[in-house]
Amino acid sequence: MNHIALKMLMGDRGKYLGIIMGLTFASLIMTQQPAIFVGILSRMPSFIVDLGYPDIWVMDKNVQFVDDVKPMQDTELYRVRGVTGVMWAMPIYKGMLKARLANGMFQTCNVIGLDDTTLVGGPPEMLAGKLEDLRRSDGVIIDIDGANSKLANPAKTKGGKPTPLKIGDTLELNDKRAIVVGIAKTTKTFQSQPVIYTTYSRAMRFAPKERKMLTFVVVKAKPGQDLKLLTKRIKDSTGLAAYTQQEFIELTVMYFLKNTGIPINFGVSVLFGFIVGAAIAGQTFYNFTLENLRQFGVLKAMGATNGALLRMILLQAVLVGSIGYGMGVGLTALFGYSMRNTVLAFKFPWQLLVFSGVGITLICMFAALLSIIKVIRLEPAIVFKG
Repeated sequence: MNHIALKMLMGDRGKYLGIIMGLTFASLIMTQQPAIFVGILSRMPSFIVDLGYPDIWVMDKNVQFVDDVKPMQDTELYRVRGVTGVMWAMPIYKGMLKARLANGMFQTCNVIGLDDTTLVGGPPEMLAGKLEDLRRSDGVIIDIDGANSKLANPAKTKGGKPTPLKIGDTLELNDKRAIVVGIAKTTKTFQSQPVIYTTYSRAMRFAPKERKMLTFVVVKAKPGQDLKLLTKRIKDSTGLAAYTQQEFIELTVMYFLKNTGIPINFGVSVLFGFIVGAAIAGQTFYNFTLENLRQFGVLKAMGATNGALLRMILLQAVLVGSIGYGMGVGLTALFGYSMRNTVLAFKFPWQLLVFSGVGITLICMFAALLSIIKVIRLEPAIVFKG
């Protein structure tokens, strides 16, 4: 019976390929779009992830996410250091400043100011130079993507390629000279702006003068300290907001989920893929069944039970579903690999395989159900009509 079911399915090549293409399209949309969505979400807290050493982040209580900068007075640093259970607390400056390039153009950059003494919060991976070189006069470290693209020196000839920044090159930040002393690899940010690291005191010099300049205080807890209790102690003692690293990541992600149209846009795309896949596969599979009603009638007349015919249809649905799912997932993985060196956000965790697998299973169940109802109601006498 299984052999007959497969022969019936593959006998009409047009409908067979049509069902597979419909399921492939649905599988592709239900994996590719969520993968881009997950990639965007992973970039939102990239600064927090890169600066992974501290246990607790302290900030103004009105901060809603990592880029919602609300500066504090520098005296808040000493209040945090005085809280019981804090091993050390260091200042971090984070701001958006305009860099002037060699051709006179301006580029907005994420400028990160690290504690002058410890340099806590430096880039996760240095590709050229050393983190300690930030202590050199006017020293800055540039992320590799910014150095190769948005901050690169203009091409020497018309139509030529820009020259990537290298150690020793200079640029201007707020009309003040900055010398590149290192190139680092960082996680891409949500806005994909270049990232520039320097010391805290130098960042104060680069940034426009304000009464409040301190962006974050990063805290390392003493060994054995309960982080939940320590964050509560910091909040009660200082009146500031304090979050563990994971809590700050969740705060940032939830802000974008609640206050932007990103989830709705990607959700509509996924739903569209599911509906189109279900419509194509369901209609084609149903038409395939209608064209083979005489064959099913012959099998019934020969004594085949409804259970046997049901297994035949399910086998056909499982086969086309598996092929379509595999092709869709494969195309998604190929797409992600081809985009690995671009600015496109793409992340493909294993959970998306389960998500799209469930979606394809539901589509196949819907398509099979239409055919099953028709076959079960079929009278064997139809074979002898006309």
